[in-house]
Amino acid sequence: MSYCLHSESHLDTGPIYVRENGKLHVVNQGAGGIQDVTPKTRPFRLFSRSFSVELCMNREDDRARRQRTDHFIFTYTKEGNLRYSAKSLFSLVLGYISDNVDHIDSLIGFPEQIAEKLFSAAEARQKFTEPVTGLRALQKFTEAYGSLVLCSLCLRNRYLVLSEKLEEIKSFRELTCLDLSSCKLGDEHELLEHLTKEALSSVKQLLLKDNSLSDAGLRRMTAPIRVLKKGLENLLVLDLSCNPKITDVGIGYLLSFKKLNCLDISGTGLKDVDAVIKRIQMQIGLVHSKVPLKEFDHSNCKTEGWAEQTVLQWEQAVMEAIKPQDNLRSRTAALRFYGKTRRIEEVVKCTVVEAETKASGNLQFYKEKVQNYHLPLKKEVAGSHELKNNRKRALAEQERERTSKQKHLCLTVEDWDLLNTY
Repeated sequence: MSYCLHSESHLDTGPIYVRENGKLHVVNQGAGGIQDVTPKTRPFRLFSRSFSVELCMNREDDRARRQRTDHFIFTYTKEGNLRYSAKSLFSLVLGYISDNVDHIDSLIGFPEQIAEKLFSAAEARQKFTEPVTGLRALQKFTEAYGSLVLCSLCLRNRYLVLSEKLEEIKSFRELTCLDLSSCKLGDEHELLEHLTKEALSSVKQLLLKDNSLSDAGLRRMTAPIRVLKKGLENLLVLDLSCNPKITDVGIGYLLSFKKLNCLDISGTGLKDVDAVIKRIQMQIGLVHSKVPLKEFDHSNCKTEGWAEQTVLQWEQAVMEAIKPQDNLRSRTAALRFYGKTRRIEEVVKCTVVEAETKASGNLQFYKEKVQNYHLPLKKEVAGSHELKNNRKRALAEQERERTSKQKHLCLTVEDWDLLNTY
C-alpha cells in the first residue's frame, strides 16, 4: 500500500479510498496523509486526459484505394470545375461479375440483354485473352447463346491466330459463315474434324481456299455426311479453289452435299475437267458459270457477333508477340538487297497459283432458279412429261443408290478408323 502511495505516476487515477476500522477514508496524495471526510462525487474517467481517437478509414493499400475510385464518375463543368457522381449499383455489380467471369457456373436461361452487357464489360477488361480463364469464360457464353456470341467468323490469312487460339475458336457454336482461306490447314488439321461436329452443323458458307488440301482431307471432312448423314448437311457455299492436290477422286466426295448452291474448284488438280463438270451438273444440279460469282469474292464474309472485338484482341496480341521476329526479318531482308529476294519469292508463288488456275479454268458452279410456267391448256401434257421424267429420275436414283451402296460396303480400314472417331 505504501508503494502505491509514494510511487510517481503521470497518470491521474482519481481518488483512492481506504476502509479502516469500518470507516471509509480518502487518501490525499498531495499531502501524503489520509483524510476522514466524505468523498466528493466525481465522474469516473475510463481513459487519461491525453487520450485521443483517430478514425482509421484510409489504412488500406494503394491498390484498394485505386479500385474505390472506380465507383465514381468524374466530369468537368463548363466552368472547368471537377464534379463526381456515384455509379449505379447495376454498374458496380456488372463490373464485379465481369472481373470474376471465369467463376460463373452457367448462363443458360439468363436474359440476353444483360448477358450482352456482361460480355462487353468482360471484353473491355480483356478477360477472354487470358490463356485458361478466358477459354472457360468464353465457353459459358457460347453454350448459352450460340450464334449471338458469333454468327460469322473470318480468319482469312490469320493462321497464327488460328494456331494460338484454336480451342477458343472450337468453342464457337452455331456459326453460319466460316472463312479459313490461306490458313495452311493441310489434311491432318484437327479443325477439319471439328467442322463435322454437331456444333458446326449450322455452317452454310465454308471457304477453304489455298489450304494445301488433297483428296484425303476431303474424304475425312465428308465422311460423316457420306455415311452417317450428318455433319455439314446444311452447307450451301463451298470454296476449294487453289488446292492443286485435289483431283477427280476428291470431287466425288463433294457429291454428298446435296444442298450446295455454289461451288468453286478453280485451281485444283483435275485431269478430266469436262467429265467433272458433267458429273457435278448431273448429280448435284449445279451449272458451270462463265463469269466469276460474287459469293467467292470474300467481300461478304466478315466477323459478326458479340465476340467481334475479342477476335481483334487475339490478333493484336499475336502481332505484338511476333513483333521482334518481324523486326529481325526486316533487318535480314534489308541486308539481302532491301527485300528483293522476298518479293521475287512472292511473285513466283503468285505466278504458280495463277498458272494452275488458268490451266483448269474458272470452275465455279451455281444452281439455277427453277421457274415453272405451265399454261392452263397444256396441264395434262406437262403432267405426263413430268411423270415420265420422274420415273426416269427414280430409276436413275435407284441405280446410283445401288452403286453407292456397293461402294460404301467396301470400306477400307482407314475409313472404319475415321468413322470410329465420330
